[in-house]
Amino acid sequence: MIRRPAIHFGLFLLTVFTTLLVGAGFEHDFLRGDPVSLDHTFNLFFHLAHEPSLLLAGVPYSLTLMAILLAHEFGHYFACRYHGIHATLPYFLPAPTLIGTFGAFIWIRSPIYTRRALFDVGVAGPIAGFILIIPALVSGVAMSKVIPGVALHGDIIFGTPLIMQVFERIFFPGISAADISLHPVARAAWAGLLATALNLLPIGQLDGGHILYAFFGEKHRWLSRLFIFALVPLGIFYSWSWLAWAAILFFVARRHPVIFDQSKPGRIRAILGWASLAIFLFSFTPIPARVGI
Repeated sequence: MIRRPAIHFGLFLLTVFTTLLVGAGFEHDFLRGDPVSLDHTFNLFFHLAHEPSLLLAGVPYSLTLMAILLAHEFGHYFACRYHGIHATLPYFLPAPTLIGTFGAFIWIRSPIYTRRALFDVGVAGPIAGFILIIPALVSGVAMSKVIPGVALHGDIIFGTPLIMQVFERIFFPGISAADISLHPVARAAWAGLLATALNLLPIGQLDGGHILYAFFGEKHRWLSRLFIFALVPLGIFYSWSWLAWAAILFFVARRHPVIFDQSKPGRIRAILGWASLAIFLFSFTPIPARVGI
């Protein structure tokens, strides 16, 4: 029988590998001044048996993204420990995706009895992750370079979240986002922003859903459905991926366990709630990524 620590560690190592692979592809394209090419990452995989050192090029991306994901999940974990809630260590999800992973999660294995505890658990992850995203974003954008039209070509065209737009204008005033070739560290920050925005959707048992329930209680059920249906026009007019998320969340995650606690979260938590909304708005983009032409 495989012990649980071995499962956590094994998934972590596999996710390090998949993010190293994707990061090496990003580094290859960045150094050559090329648009993002999935073929480069795919071909790299078949060269690893003969030259495993190729993965070292992916260290900046992998290290940055894994640190952001670890901060996010351990934010949840330590909030659970603070409130005496039994939770597992993070489970990482290695996958051959655009960012090299499906993210990570912790499994909460005991009930949450108060709204304040629920709020703390929900908000701790996004705030902890965002604290690491900011320096990654600053350094990553600062190390990026200008190549006319580079972001409009390639296999994948990335959206630009609001916070990334801000730093691009600071470091590259007057330069269009389409002309900025992002350093792999900035790509990792982008991936962290995507994960943060998805987790802060005010729906079901997502982090944003926990925060919503902490303030609105049983109204959460109707508000969750409203926000799920709000994803439909985003899917129609911006990116089909929102339709997929709307379907997944409708069938899997719109419900929330009832918490029999009528107390209010309090003033400090209200401020943190507004802060989490600001983090969501700064991290969100209606078109996270689209296939290049």
